[in-house]
Amino acid sequence: MAEHATHLATPGEIPALAAMLGRAFLDDPVQLYLFQHEATRLKKVERLFGTFLRGHYVKHGATYSTSGNEGVALWAPPGHATFTPLEILSQAVPMLRSFGFGVQSALKVLDAIEKEHPTEPHWYLGVLGTDPIHQGRGIGASVLNPVLERCDHDGIPAYLESSKDRNVPYYERFGFKVTKEIALPRGGPLVWAMWRDPQ
Repeated sequence: MAEHATHLATPGEIPALAAMLGRAFLDDPVQLYLFQHEATRLKKVERLFGTFLRGHYVKHGATYSTSGNEGVALWAPPGHATFTPLEILSQAVPMLRSFGFGVQSALKVLDAIEKEHPTEPHWYLGVLGTDPIHQGRGIGASVLNPVLERCDHDGIPAYLESSKDRNVPYYERFGFKVTKEIALPRGGPLVWAMWRDPQ
């Protein structure tokens, strides 16, 4: 697969990246579970990713994208895997706009995932997405590699949760291993916790 040029995403790219992630995650089991109304799902998923990008990831300087925003990896450095109370407060209104009356269910899902989050220092891959029309061209690897190389150089592990079972072998190619299956509440889908030791 060809290596694609990557760069650190800027605040100005957030709308384009959020729209791309909306398309990439439209059939994601967790998004289908959280946003059950098909007519509004795309808009709400886009809004959710915009909230994540704006409120947390981009400002930590480890969100890598390709030049045309065909793919993006939302990384959080050690010690910054989760939103701080101030970040949660600042994003409360956008989160309510995304989830509406389903905000309580969404918080239970986030809590179930967060309970399993490792406490050991690590880089956290919050989201990896490629525009569906560009998948299979090595874009995912290109946006993953800058931080994975840093992990190996610095001797720091990495962690992610995969919401699709078919993506587990993909992450295994990069050295991640499944450590746990997390069952989401109220009959929700499984999420696969995956850990990568530095290589």
